[in-house]
Amino acid sequence: MRPPGRRGVPRASPALLLLPLLVPLLGAPRGVGAGTGAGAPSELRVRVRLPDGQVTEESLQADSDADSISLELRKPDGTLVSFTADFKKDVKIFRALILGELEKGQSQFQALCFVTRLHHNEIIPSEAMAKLRQKNPRAVRQAEEVRGPEQMHMDIAVNFSQGALLSPHLRNVCAEAVDAIYTRQEDVRFWLEQGVDGSVFEALPKASEQVLLPRCGQVGDRGKPCICRYGLSLAWYPCMLKYCHGRDRPAPYKCGIRSCQKNYSFDFYVPQKQLCLWDEDP
Repeated sequence: MRPPGRRGVPRASPALLLLPLLVPLLGAPRGVGAGTGAGAPSELRVRVRLPDGQVTEESLQADSDADSISLELRKPDGTLVSFTADFKKDVKIFRALILGELEKGQSQFQALCFVTRLHHNEIIPSEAMAKLRQKNPRAVRQAEEVRGPEQMHMDIAVNFSQGALLSPHLRNVCAEAVDAIYTRQEDVRFWLEQGVDGSVFEALPKASEQVLLPRCGQVGDRGKPCICRYGLSLAWYPCMLKYCHGRDRPAPYKCGIRSCQKNYSFDFYVPQKQLCLWDEDP
């Protein structure tokens, strides 16, 4: 790196089930059978309720060959939020495409990417996601579990030109955020131990220097450096498999999913406040 028991086993939810239970009723779904390869990516679109009560459509895609999952939704203010889980590389990528404020001199949109380590118990496996289907596409989904918020200090930049060495998905997902891809030292240490080349990472101003910088909401001059904060929410995602018991089955079997909501907050260095106009509160 450049310096610088059966008790508690639930029954199947009627809303979202795994594919083998629904194929006899629905026929071959998109991406499974009907002339597609066994490992072809699959897509599921669901209507979800956001934390503020508004409803939006969310797209979930799974590629069991690449062992990856992606999620995308558009917030009411027009921001496009995406999440990619790369199980092969232990990487998750958050991306936000934020509409710019033209009257304040910003471009049409601003892109941010945050890259952190993926723990495999955070979300269901890609092959299970690929089999997920819903009975009622019009139903509005609300997360069954709200997981604790996570705040992260992103003190390392990711070199876009070398990003494919970290995850092959990064080049596509973060193409609009070439100069705004952030990660953190503790995750970098893990990836370096896994053999990722150090050229992927670039040091931002030292932590000791960043501590001295104010939050962007406290800075009046839009040309001054500061610490920006951006928050996003995954309003609905399949975080856990459910197992059921049947009279004719001696062992529990996969029969559905548990859904979660989780909020994330990222603190990161920006060379000028102009790149962080949403962070107006101290």
